[in-house]
Amino acid sequence: MLTCLNLQAVQMNQQTLNKTEKRASVALASVFGIRMLGLFLIMPVLAIYAREYPDYSALLMGITLGAYGLTQALLQIPLGMLSDRVGRRPIIIGGLCVFIIGSVVAAMADSLWMVAVGRAIQGLGAIAAAILAMAADVSREQQRTKVMAIIGMCIGLAFALAMVAGPLLGSWLGLSGLFWFTAASGVVGIIVLVVSVPRVTTRSARREALPVASELKGLLKNGQLWQLNLGVFVLHAVLTAWFITLPTQLQNAGFDTATHAWFYLPTLLLSIAVMVPMIIRSSRTDNQVFWFRIALVMLIVAIALADFVAVGMAGLALALVVFFSGFNYLEASLPSLLTRIAPAGSKGSASGLYATCQFLGAFIGGAGGGWFLQQFQLAGLGIASLVLLCFWLLFTVAMKNPKPVTNVAISLQHIEALSVIKELNEQLLSVAGVEEVRYAEDDKISYLKVDKKRYDEETVQGLLQQYK
Repeated sequence: MLTCLNLQAVQMNQQTLNKTEKRASVALASVFGIRMLGLFLIMPVLAIYAREYPDYSALLMGITLGAYGLTQALLQIPLGMLSDRVGRRPIIIGGLCVFIIGSVVAAMADSLWMVAVGRAIQGLGAIAAAILAMAADVSREQQRTKVMAIIGMCIGLAFALAMVAGPLLGSWLGLSGLFWFTAASGVVGIIVLVVSVPRVTTRSARREALPVASELKGLLKNGQLWQLNLGVFVLHAVLTAWFITLPTQLQNAGFDTATHAWFYLPTLLLSIAVMVPMIIRSSRTDNQVFWFRIALVMLIVAIALADFVAVGMAGLALALVVFFSGFNYLEASLPSLLTRIAPAGSKGSASGLYATCQFLGAFIGGAGGGWFLQQFQLAGLGIASLVLLCFWLLFTVAMKNPKPVTNVAISLQHIEALSVIKELNEQLLSVAGVEEVRYAEDDKISYLKVDKKRYDEETVQGLLQQYK
């Protein structure tokens, strides 16, 4: 009886976050959120305040808006890999210091070009992969998904908060003051990391969190992954391009800068109310591709409404609700599809390429959107955005609903002979629900991709006991 109670206690403990995991997940989510807030904060106001600089042009304003994306895309994978050699903490602290320097450069700039340089320096502190790897280091395998979800929620919250806080702080502090604010937030991020995140040396989930150089070439040939990479590129290109014009559209509709916050807040809340049922419905029916396309059509309708139909406050409000309903659905669904499609044990590499395309999309959306606005006015930018979205919609014709699979990592550190490991992996592949087995020799871990509905975990555990 006592043994049974002890077993139940262990199982319950494995199903909940322990104190270390709770503390670390909240701290890392805060650090990640603080940095993303600093990057997003100028999005809803730059189009207005950029006109105060003597060298203003629509093209330069667009470059400034998306500049962080270019440097972030270039360093996303290299810094993630480097964190596995020199440690997560030095990369994250160093990245935040670079972010602070970029914020100070932008705050002290007397030209829009120097603001763009500051934004580019901000992006050099590409710490996303290192933070996710540290989150994997400090969490048990059973709780890793929850920890990652907390971080993901904090990123979404940072974006929503930036939409509201940007106009409010901008009307009070100006654009320069916003950058001083982001510099201060970077200092807070370093303090939170040093004080709240425990020191660990675990590397058990490296391939699930970090890119591996030897895998990248193969993943570049994966057509299904490219559907997602292209999708996130277009999604963030269109988002950044829209914020080149949206603040001035609101101004023309009768909103002064400070009141933009009270326009964004209710429309974002309404979009979440629309998006959540879409996610629930798609997960219950296992028909994600259908809802994926619905969300894409929503983006197309929203851009067309805002740039070619909407007149006044009500039209823009409707366009924004429709846009962010589709955007939030896609932003939440794409990483989920990535996890299902990525080869077993290659989630870190697939995520690195995905994030690179995401940030590159933000840069191209800013620079390209600024050029289209300068050359062809609002209508030209709207047409360019619609063409990108329609191209993506056509590209989804080849998409298929992925199986409801998940990844399982099995450490084989206790087995020395490679022949025995191969024998065990062959037996694992024959277990019900195991779709793929991939052994990473440098980590001595077998990565399984399993069908959640058919996975026979008891048989797998029985096999592992035999080899112990």
